[in-house]
Amino acid sequence: MLNVRILAAVFVVLGTIGAARAQVPQATFSDCAQCPEMVALPGGTFTMGVPRGEEEREGVPADLRGRSEPLRRVTIAPGLAMSRTPVTLGQFTAFVEATGHAPESSCWAFVNNGATYEYQETPSLNWRNPGFAQKEDHPVVCVNWQDAEAYARWLATTTGKPYRLPSEAEWEFAARAGTTTARFWGDSQAPACEFANVADLSLAEALNLDRRPQFSFRCNDRHVYTAAVRSFRPNAFGLYDMLGNVWQWTLDCLNPNLEGQPADGSPRLYGDCAARAMRGGSWSHLPWYVRAGNRVRGTAADRFNFAGIRVVRDR
Repeated sequence: MLNVRILAAVFVVLGTIGAARAQVPQATFSDCAQCPEMVALPGGTFTMGVPRGEEEREGVPADLRGRSEPLRRVTIAPGLAMSRTPVTLGQFTAFVEATGHAPESSCWAFVNNGATYEYQETPSLNWRNPGFAQKEDHPVVCVNWQDAEAYARWLATTTGKPYRLPSEAEWEFAARAGTTTARFWGDSQAPACEFANVADLSLAEALNLDRRPQFSFRCNDRHVYTAAVRSFRPNAFGLYDMLGNVWQWTLDCLNPNLEGQPADGSPRLYGDCAARAMRGGSWSHLPWYVRAGNRVRGTAADRFNFAGIRVVRDR
């Protein structure tokens, strides 16, 4: 019995060491004072998409299922770096001041009509006034795909380095950080508020929304709207807010599913290019949206007060 206990203890220690190693962030760097902090990602091969059964278990409406199929094996080469957080309001302000780029007003916003979760375009809202208070370390919102592209090009010009928006595959590889579950912390929705700013009981209580499980995570993240970046635990690659807080634009044109997804992780620049794939979920979206493999559509010209920017630096 003693030997069994000793052996069990050894396995526990080894398991703890393995978990700790998995949580060690990659090397970080920044190419300029106003630039995002970047994380060097490891290369690797992963399975892109969601397995059969996940969407049913998560309560995805039947007519919205199948967008993350078929499963694809994708290899991301070493040397890619991704911003450690979504681009902040302060970082985007530096870009606007340096270039004069002026995102137009009119932004889609979450509206509570007392019965359902709805979104409507509001002409008076913009990145400086998204309908709620923000500080410099909150993720910038009310920026469309063109604004995000312009920001990435400015980084490239300013630093002389190949900055751009991530492809869908690169984003999912980074979000999963070696995991295969619905979320990088596991399949369960219960721990969400440790890792992400989501549609939770804080939001439901503040706006008097439906508190049933299909409408909100059953936890309290202490934020109603956007949260400062790094407010929650990172994934195993040391990336913050890969799920929740704000949706993030990708390079890919919209395609109905993963058929034809390149095996090297490059973006699909064909399909409906007036719309672009968005990833990650936000502070205001239902639990089933907030999954590593979930894909949604964003009209490239539209701005949303729940969507922002994350960038990568190419090899």
